[in-house]
Amino acid sequence: MANEVQQFDVVVIGGGPGGYAAALYGAAAGLNMAIVERDKVGGTCLHRGCVPAKEFLETAHVRRTVEHASDFGITPTSVTVDFAVSQKRKNEIVERLFKGLSGLLKGRKVTIFDGTGRLEKDLSVTVLDGADAGVVAQGKNVILAAGSVPRTLPGFDVDGSIVVTSDEFLDLSALPATATVVGGGAIGCEFASLLADLGTKVTILESLPSILAGCDSEVASVVSRSFKKRGIEIRVGVKITGHSPKKGATTIAIEGEEGVETDMVVMSVGRRARSEGLLGEGTGVVLNDRGFVVADSYQRTGAAHVFAVGDVVADTPQLAHVGFAEAIVAIKTILGELVVPVDYDRVPWAIYSNPEVAFCGLTEAAAKEKGYEVVVKKDPYGGNSRAQIIGDIEGVVKIIAEKRADGTAGQILGVHMAGPWVTEQLGAGYFAVNWEATAEEAAALIQPHPSLSETFGETLLALAGRGLHVA
Repeated sequence: MANEVQQFDVVVIGGGPGGYAAALYGAAAGLNMAIVERDKVGGTCLHRGCVPAKEFLETAHVRRTVEHASDFGITPTSVTVDFAVSQKRKNEIVERLFKGLSGLLKGRKVTIFDGTGRLEKDLSVTVLDGADAGVVAQGKNVILAAGSVPRTLPGFDVDGSIVVTSDEFLDLSALPATATVVGGGAIGCEFASLLADLGTKVTILESLPSILAGCDSEVASVVSRSFKKRGIEIRVGVKITGHSPKKGATTIAIEGEEGVETDMVVMSVGRRARSEGLLGEGTGVVLNDRGFVVADSYQRTGAAHVFAVGDVVADTPQLAHVGFAEAIVAIKTILGELVVPVDYDRVPWAIYSNPEVAFCGLTEAAAKEKGYEVVVKKDPYGGNSRAQIIGDIEGVVKIIAEKRADGTAGQILGVHMAGPWVTEQLGAGYFAVNWEATAEEAAALIQPHPSLSETFGETLLALAGRGLHVA
């Protein structure tokens, strides 16, 4: 198939969430779409990220439920964890979803090339390797969706046993007795949470002053307190200088402090763009100093008819649903349709640790930094009847609104939650923030009873000035 040239309306490099969303959305609009993917469509999210991690977090949730079954009058005979079974279940779920996605793409007549794609200066994409090596896919437009890969730190070479990233961790068949998670962000906290709930002794090492640094401070505090109660050691403001492996374990050196002995180091220090080899000579696409593709609010790069979506884009949240949204923006721009660019300050975030975290919009500190005078209301889940029923009352809802001249709450600026199933509750908060609703407007919406979402509704009522159960 060498030197074969095929013509398309749009060629997408990368079949992860941003790439396959672009292909599906474009095909639905009647465009002739192609994807060049060197692994499997679905990308990191489906195969080595979001979906596998959440399956393991659900395993942890099931174990917690069984351990506390006696609170409901049910006495389990024993609680053991066979992580290999959870791994097998994860693989089955991933395979089913992969087959479903593959079927969707085939049904919409999206052509998939197997191999690594490189953009050339004439809007062609060369397939460098794989089963379709040598194919040239010529596009009227090209979308770069090459994604990202885990970062590590100097001196912490990944060996798959003592030092692992999310990629290797999600393929484990057994869990270590002790683990140290380097990085206290969203991914690090999810790994720390599931490890602790499955019986591993966990330490978190974070260079910043707190874990979950991008979250509202009170929400982060809820998680920190919960982690400490469950025996997770959290050390913040630390500088790691290396590690010394010995007999299947290692000791992590920390500047000016006692080191940490551990069986496994889980590196969760962010992700870098997968842009090496992505661009041929003279394409006009600009990379920043960290290798990410520079794109404008319509996902256009520095080259005409070349767009970028997903994790490879500079200075945007590395979230699958952001990749979906960016893909739609890119396709609508190609089609010449009315486009609403992604508002990155308002995108919803979901962290699936125990307790869960979900938020959108400005934190209280960020709102004040932007010059807003604010009104803030909070309501803990302790008074929520559904939370009492399910036996999970740890958490809080916090809503920030702009203060009007008369001191009342106006437009809602941010919604921040920590607690039971808050990742499933954020939808109403996201609508409120994104549609620039006022406290009174959002408070008028009825929440079902008994439900966890009542806490959001109660907080809104209090924010509007007349709370029922919250002052």
